[in-house]
Amino acid sequence: MCYNDAAMPEKMSGAPDKITIKGIRQGLLVILGDGQWPSRVAALQARLANNLAFFQGGRVVLNLESRRVSRAELEEIRALLAAHDVELMAVLSTDLSTRSVVGTMGLAGDVDAPPRRPAETPVESTPETLLEGLVIRKTLRSGQDLRHPGHIVVIGDVNPGAEIIAGGDIVVWGKVRGVVHAGAMGDERAVICALDLQPTQLRIAGHITVSPEGRRRKTQPEMASVQDGQIVAVAWRGK
Repeated sequence: MCYNDAAMPEKMSGAPDKITIKGIRQGLLVILGDGQWPSRVAALQARLANNLAFFQGGRVVLNLESRRVSRAELEEIRALLAAHDVELMAVLSTDLSTRSVVGTMGLAGDVDAPPRRPAETPVESTPETLLEGLVIRKTLRSGQDLRHPGHIVVIGDVNPGAEIIAGGDIVVWGKVRGVVHAGAMGDERAVICALDLQPTQLRIAGHITVSPEGRRRKTQPEMASVQDGQIVAVAWRGK
């Protein structure tokens, strides 16, 4: 089955920007990496612009490691994130001066470290990277969202009003009725698989589509992918 595409694919910059993203319990952990501050801000701005769908509406914990920054520099980062609808919830640093600045801005300076798991393995958000997976055993209900830089597997349903955004593939061992976005960082090779695929909205990279109105068919597992510039869903069968 073919869907009509509603958008052109987003393009990714091929140059590495040294920014590392981890999925953590509280949201996304962003490590800026080494380099001059203006270059780090520019790299983050480019990452946000190129992957807006992935970051938008999310929460970020910024890890500055031992870097010393001023309040003006942190305000610059917070304003940049806010302009892309991203909340800066905490700033981590081992530098005492930076930690003092963080405190004066009303930001958290520490985040409870959850147990390590594949979801928190550092991954570079480019299509060529081997992405780690996140497995969730629950049904996502209206108002709930799940985002991860790598692949996502949900053992349960995705109800209307729920949303999944993944940098890699999405596999749902259940029904999909909400919004699912695979390859959110520009990877058109990403796929979306589900036992029953009838999403409110389906996206792969920059391609957007919805289930055809009045669609009636026998429920069967399906896999959606980008083929010849449009999203196509076919029967999902094991080999």
